[in-house]
Amino acid sequence: MRLFLPFAATAALSACATPSDRISDALMGYGIDRGRAECMGSRLQKNLSISQLQELARVARAFRENDPSPGKLTVNDLLRVAGQVQDPRVPLEVAKGSGKCGLVTRPFMSMLSAVSGR
Repeated sequence: MRLFLPFAATAALSACATPSDRISDALMGYGIDRGRAECMGSRLQKNLSISQLQELARVARAFRENDPSPGKLTVNDLLRVAGQVQDPRVPLEVAKGSGKCGLVTRPFMSMLSAVSGR
């Protein structure tokens, strides 16, 4: 019974979590620091719909099941996952967020701006 209580409390809290919180928690679980993870969570919640976020989460879960190093997430992994979502807005927002939140370098952001026209 004692082992169940912390799990139940965690489950109850996560049910109340915003999409931003869930995204940042997942990214921190992959080793991304809190500031960058929260930045990505906020940006993705702001710029993507719930259905887009759900699709991204579905693809990410499938990726994690087949990932040879599931405890670590690289920017390339994040972009690869986003690229598998059929909605073109998802990989664009993930890439932009990765740059704005400091997960990728400036040369990548310059290339992204040139491609996206923004």
